[in-house]
Amino acid sequence: MPILYSFRRCPYAMRARLALAISGTSVELREIVLRAKPAEMLMASPKGTVPVLLPGDGSVIDQSLDIMRWALRRNDPEAWRAGDDAALIADCDDRFKHHLDRYKYPDRHGADPLEHRAAACDWLTGLEHRLAGRENLCGATRTLADMAIMPFVRQFGAVDPGWFAAQPLAAVHAWLDRHLASALFATAMLRVAPWQTGDPVLRWP
Repeated sequence: MPILYSFRRCPYAMRARLALAISGTSVELREIVLRAKPAEMLMASPKGTVPVLLPGDGSVIDQSLDIMRWALRRNDPEAWRAGDDAALIADCDDRFKHHLDRYKYPDRHGADPLEHRAAACDWLTGLEHRLAGRENLCGATRTLADMAIMPFVRQFGAVDPGWFAAQPLAAVHAWLDRHLASALFATAMLRVAPWQTGDPVLRWP
């Protein structure tokens, strides 16, 4: 069985779990604590970030999008790969994540949080236009692009929920709310105890 090192609240790990769940790929889930990363994970991926997937063939996949695409190549029941908009996802991971980090953690970056909040909101305005007349980023149904980007929009909205709710982003709000209320998201956000060496195998989902 593949092994997945994950951290529940990390958006990168979240999107990997969403793809693994929709593909029906069972893994041994190992929830970690960021301040006490297990030696087994660091041996497999010295960069020390989640998610890390050990498929069981001796390889290591430690980039979240690579895990998503690996899972969907195995099984893609909702045709998520048809909405693999690599340019949009890369823009989220670059520009939007840059401003999100400096809004959420201004002291860490020596940044003006309001400046970066405004820039991130401008980026979301692009999503608002894209969602005009359709429920998801690449059409009527959810695809890889939605699931790759949604966890970061969720994180942005959670910094100041009242302010976010007041922004003129009706389509983005509806899109986000639908995905957060889905059974798939509930599966991906299962709460489990942190893994320790010697623990019984936790098969997920």
